[in-house]
Amino acid sequence: MTMIHVTTTVNGDEVEFLCDPRETLLDVLRDRLALTGAKEGCGTGDCGACSVTVDDRLVCSCLMLGAEAEGKSIGTIEGMADGEALHPLQEKFIEYAALQCGVCTPGVLVATEALLKKNPDPTETEVRYWLAGNLCRCTGYDKIIRAVLDTAADLRKAS
Repeated sequence: MTMIHVTTTVNGDEVEFLCDPRETLLDVLRDRLALTGAKEGCGTGDCGACSVTVDDRLVCSCLMLGAEAEGKSIGTIEGMADGEALHPLQEKFIEYAALQCGVCTPGVLVATEALLKKNPDPTETEVRYWLAGNLCRCTGYDKIIRAVLDTAADLRKAS
């Protein structure tokens, strides 16, 4: 099989990789670039565990081909923290115990970061709507919602 050469930006760093034309972006991130934060929960775009941003647009990486990343800017959970300093959302998730098993957590964090970039003052309903594509079988969402709303309030105060 002929491999495709792809040049893209991942978490601010330019990267190159070869991939099979049928290989998903999720598989490329995990298997070729060793970025294992995004998880394969369903492989059909129903659970959100593999959520990443592509040119600041939230996508399920299991539904995108790796070859489609050519020239794009990809954001993953690994790019949220600034070195050892956690992103405010990550800190609030810890504070509120808004995680359990961790399978959904990277996708939820990437999704909520994308939400807060787009809408820094979301209502509870807007947060719940935004996260409708991210399934969590452990927490029941209330702690997640509270952590997101509290982070949004803190970020607004800081700006």
